[in-house]
Amino acid sequence: MPPPSSRSALLIIDLLVGMFSGERLAPIHAGERLLSHAQTAIGHAERSGAPVIHVRHAGPVGHLLEHGTPNWHIHPATTPKGGERVIDKRKPDAFHETSILAELAAEGINRLSVMGAQTEVCDDKTCRRAFSLGFDVTLVSDGHSTWDNATLSADQIIRHTNDTLAGWFVRPARGG
Repeated sequence: MPPPSSRSALLIIDLLVGMFSGERLAPIHAGERLLSHAQTAIGHAERSGAPVIHVRHAGPVGHLLEHGTPNWHIHPATTPKGGERVIDKRKPDAFHETSILAELAAEGINRLSVMGAQTEVCDDKTCRRAFSLGFDVTLVSDGHSTWDNATLSADQIIRHTNDTLAGWFVRPARGG
């Protein structure tokens, strides 16, 4: 019996206008570089025929990413030529109570490249869950970002997440 075919998708997590606006939160660390790397990854996905799926946080009333507000929209720099394909989530895990698993299964997708925001929350949780669900996961190591916290700089958080997930949950790959 031949092995199942392997098909990939690019998941872009929470690259939303509000993450870059500086409206209620400083713009995400190295935001312009992140957008540039996302554009590069989108171009690679489009050329290879891999679907590009945006996973968008739909926050409650008053949240920076409140559903339906200008900050909630996908950043225009990351819109694929074929238009946006968006799955809304309410928790950091892109698979929790969303249609993404069923959609990926229907398309025979078993490999995911993941990038986006917030490194130590949504990106980390989605990579771990995808691995547990049996996906072959690549984390675009220069394609995710976050903010400084009280203990670590954004660069330290990014490096720590890349190191922690590599080998167990993901294959790291540079995207830019």
